[in-house]
Amino acid sequence: MATRTTKQQQKAQKQQQGSSSDTNAKVVEKRKPVFTKVDQLKPGTNGHNLTVNVLKSEPVLPKNRAASPQLRQTRIAECLVGDDTGTILFTARNDQVDLMKPGTTVILRNAKIDMFKGSMRIAVDKWGRIEATEPAKFVVKEDNNLSLVEYELVNVVEE
Repeated sequence: MATRTTKQQQKAQKQQQGSSSDTNAKVVEKRKPVFTKVDQLKPGTNGHNLTVNVLKSEPVLPKNRAASPQLRQTRIAECLVGDDTGTILFTARNDQVDLMKPGTTVILRNAKIDMFKGSMRIAVDKWGRIEATEPAKFVVKEDNNLSLVEYELVNVVEE
């Protein structure tokens, strides 16, 4: 009888700790997000986490597509966002347009840098996330707009 209660006690202790003898599931520790500043963004990079203020948001006129008419119309807005190091244009799509209201502070998670006509734009695709947060305490540096810098792709030939 003593061995039976001991086994039951051990099983109860394991269940309280969150690991049962039936499963070999490991608890995955999530990394803390590393937040970058706007002035650290480079062309062709992704996986950025930023806290930015929305300065302005302008809807882009939709193009008439010859595709099937039952497709949902895509809403796109270009938003100027920034932090205490600079500003950059953010391309908001569909539901993101509603979150990007001027004066709000948002957290962009897993954002990527897209190139449009040689200049950088930041965007959040289906793998990323946009969260509204409490107003930031920083003053946006508006004279350093990274979207105004034009980049050129140069092919280097090694001899």
